[in-house]
Amino acid sequence: MFTRLSFAFFLFAGCLSAKPPNILLIVSEDNGPEMSCYGEPFVKTPVLDKLATEGTRFDRAYVPQAGCSQSRAAYLTGLYPHQNGQIGLATWKFRMYRADTPNMVTSLKKAGYRTGIIGKLHVNPASAFPFDFKAIPEANFSRNKQARYAEQAERFFKADKKPFFLSINYPDAHRPFIKSKGGLPAKPLAADQVKTMAYIGLESDGLRQQVADYYNCMARLDALIGQLLIKLKASGKYDDTLIVYIGDHGADLIRGKRTCYEGGVRVPFIVRLPKGRSSQVRRELVSTLDLFPTFLEVSGAKAVAGLPGRSLLPLLRGGKPKWRQYMPTEFHLHSAHNYYPQRAIRNERYKLIENLQPGEVDPGYDFTVKRFFGQQVLAALPKAQKKVQDAYALMKRPPKYQLYDLQKDPYEFVNLADDSDHHAILNELSAELTRWRLATRDPMINPENVTRLKKEIDGIRQGNDFSKSKIGEWKYPDYFFK
Repeated sequence: MFTRLSFAFFLFAGCLSAKPPNILLIVSEDNGPEMSCYGEPFVKTPVLDKLATEGTRFDRAYVPQAGCSQSRAAYLTGLYPHQNGQIGLATWKFRMYRADTPNMVTSLKKAGYRTGIIGKLHVNPASAFPFDFKAIPEANFSRNKQARYAEQAERFFKADKKPFFLSINYPDAHRPFIKSKGGLPAKPLAADQVKTMAYIGLESDGLRQQVADYYNCMARLDALIGQLLIKLKASGKYDDTLIVYIGDHGADLIRGKRTCYEGGVRVPFIVRLPKGRSSQVRRELVSTLDLFPTFLEVSGAKAVAGLPGRSLLPLLRGGKPKWRQYMPTEFHLHSAHNYYPQRAIRNERYKLIENLQPGEVDPGYDFTVKRFFGQQVLAALPKAQKKVQDAYALMKRPPKYQLYDLQKDPYEFVNLADDSDHHAILNELSAELTRWRLATRDPMINPENVTRLKKEIDGIRQGNDFSKSKIGEWKYPDYFFK
């Protein structure tokens, strides 16, 4: 006879035998939500579109900083760059403050997960992330032998029956924007088939050619992710795998990467949760910082204290939890060429950027224009609307505050900071930004740290450029919190 006691034991035994899901984290380089499932008309991404129908597409998702190392260290540790120390590129020897900072890899290993990485890590020190399996550690910006990514993933999927965590990092859509490689995409776009992104605000044949090839990178990325998911399905583990796709930050185009503008910090974010909601679009303000607490919860790993992110599970399951009202982001520098610290925050409608060196020329403007566009931007500016011209002038020499109405001005061309009708919202966002900076122990709330780090960076100048060979060891980890 099947008694209540035996039924309870049956449930208990089922809970004990239930395995936590595998976790597959797919990361692309240097691209915003320029995908057909996000409404992009010029490029088709059928694989990622289908993944979105199987799970949740987050419409307003952000990275903490629009830089490669900074973004990656942030989601791996669940901390803002100013909290973990990876404020600039690993290739320029910027590093986390502490090698023993809790992170996805160490936490999931302790929870019994087999861990792997395919593609670059790009965070210092690499030893802080003791993956069990590593493949294709180079950046591979030449896009050589791209079938290797899925092949190495297949090897990893089949190696063991333990639950796994695999981080797979693709080189697309990083510069150079390669039109076609290995037959992908099969039908590359040409300049006359596209328009530049609205947040750029400029049009020219040269700019459209860059954008067309950027979209070609996105189409190739989609096809390669398709190869990966075929291997996962063939392994028999697809249905038991939590799949996450994110971009590490926005496109390497003007007003994108290396800025606090929406074109830099807003990213695609798709999550397929086994037995979660499907074809769901969420409008909450979410961050890649939310990944670490999400993975901790689904894996049963020990919680990590002090994380600013939140588990996404209630959203993925279709719930309506009370959620954050404000989304902070930040910038420090990328390489030594573009040190210009900023802090930013948005709410449902408005966004505030605070420049910590107001009135000074932002070296990132000339760095981006001269390195990647030649005369294309300067030639197109005189033909642009006045508000766009004004926005570019402001971007080159920003004031203390930039305030934007993202409902009326989603591409951030009209600064409302000096508009008396918007002083109340400026004060509200400024107060929230300061509250967040204090709560997260932002070392740059002390202006002495802003100038001291600038002096340290200027110390590696060599003529009109900066030299990696002059970097000994950055001292900011020693003085930021004194």
